[in-house]
Amino acid sequence: MKKTHPLGKIYAFLIMAFMYIPILIIAVYSFNSSNSTGILTGFSLKWYGELFKDKATLEACYNTIVLAITSAVTATVVGTVAALGIDKMKKSWRRSLLMTITDIPMMNPEIVTGVSMMLLFVFIGTFLKINGILGFWTLFIAHVTFSLPYVILNILPKLSQTNPNLAEAAMDLGCTPGKAVRKVILPAIRPGIVSGFIMAFTLSLDDFIISYFVSGPKFQTLPIRIYSMTKKRVTPDMYALSTIIFVIILIMLIIINMRGLKGNSKAKGRAKA
Repeated sequence: MKKTHPLGKIYAFLIMAFMYIPILIIAVYSFNSSNSTGILTGFSLKWYGELFKDKATLEACYNTIVLAITSAVTATVVGTVAALGIDKMKKSWRRSLLMTITDIPMMNPEIVTGVSMMLLFVFIGTFLKINGILGFWTLFIAHVTFSLPYVILNILPKLSQTNPNLAEAAMDLGCTPGKAVRKVILPAIRPGIVSGFIMAFTLSLDDFIISYFVSGPKFQTLPIRIYSMTKKRVTPDMYALSTIIFVIILIMLIIINMRGLKGNSKAKGRAKA
C-alpha cells in the first residue's frame, strides 16, 4: 500500500478546513445570546425561537421544499423515460444530437438561462394577457429544465451496464413490453434513478440565480428570502436556519451511505456464497 505524502495530508486538511470551518462558525453563532457576529456573549436558543416565529421565512422554507420535491419527481420521471428512449436509439448521430441538446441547460451559464426563461415567460404572459405570470409554475418549469440533464446522466450509465437482453427475456416469458420495463428494467436501474432524484432535489433546493429571475412576488423561495435580507443585515435566526438545514442534510447523507455500505456488504456475502 502506498503511503500518502505529508504535503498531501496537509493539503487535504486545508481544503476540508476551508469548506467546513465557515459552517462551524455559523453553527456556533446560532447559539449566541446576542445578535453580535463577532463576540460570543453566552449560550442561548433564542434565535431558534425567533426563527420559528418568522412566518415569512417559514413560508419561504415550505415553498422551497414543495418546489424541490415536485420538480425533482417530475424531472426524475421525465428523465427516466428520456434515458430509456436515448438508450434504445440505434443511430449514433441522433443520439449525439439529442445528448448535445440535453446538455445545453447544464453547460449554459445560469444567468443566461435565468434571463432567457424570464423573457420567455413574460412574452407568453403578454401574448396570453396574463398578469403576474411569474410564480410557482414558472419556477417549477425552470427547475425541471435545469435538473433534467443531471437525471438523464445519472440513469444512462446504469442502462449501459444493464444486459440489453433482459427486456426481451422477460417478454419471452410472457411479460408485456410495459410490464418488462416496470418489473425488470426499472429495478435494474433503480440506483441511477435514486441518485438522479437526489441530484435534482438538491439542485432545486439551493438554486438562486435562475429562481431569482423567474420568481414572482407571491412565491418566494428560501435562497431569495435570504438574499433579500442581506440588503439590510442578516440576523442570527438565519444562522439557526442554516444550521438546521446542514444537520438535516448530514443525517440524510449518513443514512444513504449506511444503506450503501449494507448493500455492498450483502453483495459481497452473496458473491462469497
